[in-house]
Amino acid sequence: MGRSGASLPLMSRRNLFQAGALGAFAFGLSACGSSSAPTISLYQSKPEVIPYFRDLVSSFNTEHPAIHAIHDATSSLSASFARATPPDLGCLNYNFEMARFQERGELSDLSDLLPEANIALSVLELVDQYPTYPGRTSVIPYSMMGAATFYNKDIFDQHGLDVPTTYSELLDICDKLKSAGVTAFYFTSADAWTLAQGIADYSIGGAIDVADFFKRMRDLGTEASNDSEVSFSKNLKEPLEKAVKLAEYTNSDATSRKYADGNVAFANGEAAMYLQGPWAITEIMSLNPKMNMGIFPLPMTENPEDRKVRVNLDLALWIPEGSQHKDEARELLKYLIQPEIADKYNAANNGFGVRADAPAVSDERLKDLQGFIDKAAFYQGTSTAIPKTIPFENYMQSVFTGGNIEETLATLDGDWQRNARRQGTN
Repeated sequence: MGRSGASLPLMSRRNLFQAGALGAFAFGLSACGSSSAPTISLYQSKPEVIPYFRDLVSSFNTEHPAIHAIHDATSSLSASFARATPPDLGCLNYNFEMARFQERGELSDLSDLLPEANIALSVLELVDQYPTYPGRTSVIPYSMMGAATFYNKDIFDQHGLDVPTTYSELLDICDKLKSAGVTAFYFTSADAWTLAQGIADYSIGGAIDVADFFKRMRDLGTEASNDSEVSFSKNLKEPLEKAVKLAEYTNSDATSRKYADGNVAFANGEAAMYLQGPWAITEIMSLNPKMNMGIFPLPMTENPEDRKVRVNLDLALWIPEGSQHKDEARELLKYLIQPEIADKYNAANNGFGVRADAPAVSDERLKDLQGFIDKAAFYQGTSTAIPKTIPFENYMQSVFTGGNIEETLATLDGDWQRNARRQGTN
């Protein structure tokens, strides 16, 4: 996301999606009209990279005249599966919502492509943290994003501060900044998703084993409750209490600030730290090309070895069982996973490669996280492991705008149990 000048209004992620998606889909439809080759659809709706994939599809068509691919960014994924007209190839964020198609066996087996894809074992393990279909490898990871704490190096240097490695060191930094009249963290609490993927995910992931927590919760099924051996109430209470303490050092207008506001404020030096992902880097640097920015994992314990990076499989590839052109879709998939194609994509879009032999990240700021990625010191966020029918983002917005932690977590436990009961009746 970016803009051409400081006087222009920032485009929201949703508006950017709508504008780019319509253009991309129109391109695909117009391009396929006169082709006699089999037509396949690539569903890819990440707004920031729609033009990028539109160009990749065009290049594929040039190199593969016997196949014609179109780029679809506008269809309803759930509706297309329900109508038995799914896309031939999907390339989008992998989370619990995506895994439900995998769990039901609606995605075909791609295990024979694993040797060619050469995905790192630590990355493949991320796929298995969500429900899978027995005997199948249905998803091929394509790009991984690493999110952590942005910090203004100049502000840190001006106040003699080092990157914190423990929670107590982080609190000490916050106190020193507050005494100097500097806002420690910039929060954008009016956008619930920024709190969920940011302070909530970072504080929880920095304190507990997220994958193990959700495995145990799913194993409990309908027996999961706030009184069970593992629960949101028991396991998330302490991390969130620590996180709420950090929220005392944020901008006073946080409840009215949104994502775009945060990018502008951080670029302008209005806070020392900002909890966002690499998708914000381009916007921030376009606003302040000379900004001296670094990134570090949010420390939530007193053991520096506990520090981890919040990651997500930002893009993953899959082919539905319902595709009428699986062979052609596989050709497009194999084209996209070529190292010279995938590596260029990740370098251009601030992603970490997922192959065992992927090169190190190219962005100077993200290099601060490379060591953590290399040793698999990462976790998938709590916000991506919870069904969208449970309003986790809104719950976290409540917690960080004055809501009661214990009551919120008890509600979350109840929602989880009800969801497990509904799944059990399917």
